[in-house]
Amino acid sequence: MSIQILVVEDDARLQDMVCKFLRKEGWLVDACIDGKLALERFYENKYDLIILDIMLPGINGQELLRELRKIHDTPVLMMTALSDDDNQLRAFEGQTDDYVTKPFSMSILVKRTEALLRRSGVLKKEIQAGKLILYPETYGAEYDGEKILLTPKEFEILELFVRNAGKIVPHETFLTRIWGYDFEGNEGIIHASIKKLRDKLPEKLIRTVKGVGYYLEANNNKE
Repeated sequence: MSIQILVVEDDARLQDMVCKFLRKEGWLVDACIDGKLALERFYENKYDLIILDIMLPGINGQELLRELRKIHDTPVLMMTALSDDDNQLRAFEGQTDDYVTKPFSMSILVKRTEALLRRSGVLKKEIQAGKLILYPETYGAEYDGEKILLTPKEFEILELFVRNAGKIVPHETFLTRIWGYDFEGNEGIIHASIKKLRDKLPEKLIRTVKGVGYYLEANNNKE
């Protein structure tokens, strides 16, 4: 069953970026920038999760959350620039499931989304590419039954590889997804991190596409 997510965000650039990274996880993503249209989507569709901004034209996110709770118990992640306690308390009193404030790392947003999807039972607790198995809930990893000790950042990089096994992951994707869309560093940090990760994995499992990015061998079952 495909996981379906609705993103309600009136900043077109941020909405596009969030949708892009969620789709890279293999999830189906619907989006709108208007509170009134979002309310129509609530009644017309059954989503597995909703990412909801508070400051929206027409109907704000707090009101949308109250309307949604009249018809669904769908997990909701509030995504907003309003970081004060009052707004957060109102959101949780309205039965939001989580709350993230802007600016945020795309990797953190995806992790929080995964956590809510696992909690609701629609997302498996492990992901796999050949002999490589990852356990996002505990940051655990193993290859052919052998445990691999990873730092949190190394795990996030490897998870991005596994979810895109056999596909090239561009340098830009690593920077925005792992280090955040407002990261001001360069590609050097990617190369150094990949080198450390390679030292912990079987030889040639991660391949380089010069000038573009890297990819994980999708078929790593071969001896």
